[in-house]
Amino acid sequence: MPVTTVGDFGRLIGARMRADHESLARRWLVRLNELLPVAANEVFPSQALLDHIPSLIQEIADYLEDTDADEFAANTFVVDKARELGELRYEQRASVHQLLREYRVLGSILVTFVEQETRPLVSVAPIEVIAVLGRVAQAVGVLQQTTIETFIAKYTARIDDQTRRLENFNRMVSHELRQPIGALQFALKLSDDCEDHEARAGYREVIERNLTRLVRLTDQLAMMSRLKASADNTQTQHLPLELVAREVARQLSDMAERRGVEIVIDSDLPVLQVDVAAVELILVNLVSNAIKYSDATKPRRVVELGGESRAEACVIRVRDNGVGIAPEHLPRIFERAYRAHADRDEELGTDGFGLGLAIVRDCVADQGGQVTVDSVLGEGATFTVTLPTNPGLAPASERPL
Repeated sequence: MPVTTVGDFGRLIGARMRADHESLARRWLVRLNELLPVAANEVFPSQALLDHIPSLIQEIADYLEDTDADEFAANTFVVDKARELGELRYEQRASVHQLLREYRVLGSILVTFVEQETRPLVSVAPIEVIAVLGRVAQAVGVLQQTTIETFIAKYTARIDDQTRRLENFNRMVSHELRQPIGALQFALKLSDDCEDHEARAGYREVIERNLTRLVRLTDQLAMMSRLKASADNTQTQHLPLELVAREVARQLSDMAERRGVEIVIDSDLPVLQVDVAAVELILVNLVSNAIKYSDATKPRRVVELGGESRAEACVIRVRDNGVGIAPEHLPRIFERAYRAHADRDEELGTDGFGLGLAIVRDCVADQGGQVTVDSVLGEGATFTVTLPTNPGLAPASERPL
């Protein structure tokens, strides 16, 4: 089949994805077994759960083929399937962390599939690939959001306080997602009809920047919903902190390499009884912040993960030699939407939503712990997280809103 237009390429990839949907679903399950901190038979313990993903991959393939189709979210069959999946995962007592990882893996596998199928097609223009990848990202995003919203709704039906928190969360999602989605849709429409190579490159940059922003924001907002899950959803596990630290370093390796930052993990980190998802989320936000605010003027830029065990607590430290934080910002650094370096975005090459440290604060509080920061402007910062040896969910009255 010759590829002459964006529609032709989408139809080609969609047909191949449908033909290979069972293999893609198997690859997805294998990856989940490797990544999730649960036993293999706990990932998808029933045939009803397993049957959903091949079906949804076929629906994504249909969406790629029909380039004139309405928004993926308008497909009532898909939305119903995603809702069923959320209900089934709730019944199996999964966690939001697991759901996020499941869809992240699914998205990664489908993107890799598109890339592999594209390589032999030398005549395919980059804008055609971008359009198809954008539709894949939109489809997976719709599925993820619908599944997670359904999953969480099962808890909100029983917990009035949880309902209030999720209503606030949904308003934040709608507000924060509107701008990058709008920019992405606008750039895609303009690039379809653009013949100027330089202008097309500019549109591609806009698309890539907003896709990255959208993925990062979606991950942060979805993780915030997880922090408010009820106590019976908390899953603790006995494992070495070093394993979590190395997984975080792997996730952030590209970001660190781009900024010339070395991530150093101490060799004598303690073994913890923790909510793995919570600790991973804490470290991802602290380490990514340290990388983002590294000091480009220093010949060696380092982020160090250390820690120690005490009688009734475990201490985790994330130390960097970055730009540091001015004293007047320290009292408010953990507030939601507060950014200490917002006036230096252009200079530092950064942007953000002011959610990362608020997520850390909420996550640590939910584990009954504390987080503090020490910093000298121009020298760096050290964030210290103290978690109880016998973790338990903090009382609702003590959790930050």
